[in-house]
Amino acid sequence: MAIKDALLPEFDQEMANTRKFLERIPDDKFKYKPHEKSTDMGGLASHIVMMPDWGADTMTKDNFDYAPVGGPAYQMPVLATQKQLLEAFDKNVAKARAALAAGDDAAFMKPWSLLAGGKVIFTMPRVAVIRSMILNHIIHHRGQLSVYLRLNNIPVPGPYGPSADEMPPGGGQPG
Repeated sequence: MAIKDALLPEFDQEMANTRKFLERIPDDKFKYKPHEKSTDMGGLASHIVMMPDWGADTMTKDNFDYAPVGGPAYQMPVLATQKQLLEAFDKNVAKARAALAAGDDAAFMKPWSLLAGGKVIFTMPRVAVIRSMILNHIIHHRGQLSVYLRLNNIPVPGPYGPSADEMPPGGGQPG
């Protein structure tokens, strides 16, 4: 089995699950922070939204320097409404999915590096970057987002079956 054939179903499932969480963020909660050291809900959601785009770049470039010497540092786009979040997310997911689907096993195994100021932070095969820095990273921040939603009494969607908010009264275990 080709790497992409094993990876694409997981990618599709996690992107669909992630979109359910982004759909729940009301525009008036973008500035909400559960703690002074926390990122606000809009910033956290924007970070999640951009990660699929990083997956596309991982498959089409050999590295990424987020603070290049003599050049501008990476800047997160400012997304200020749920509509903007969902539009950017859908665009980034489509771009990433196309890049993953176009990859052959050799492309997935090619080394990719994260750089800061020209210095290598790490180098891994692209497939490991997709799994760790894209998929696992999204899942991690989606978990954080679920807490933000809960603390605002916004029903939390279940990513792997119904959540406590989606269960019928007195029915089963949440997922």
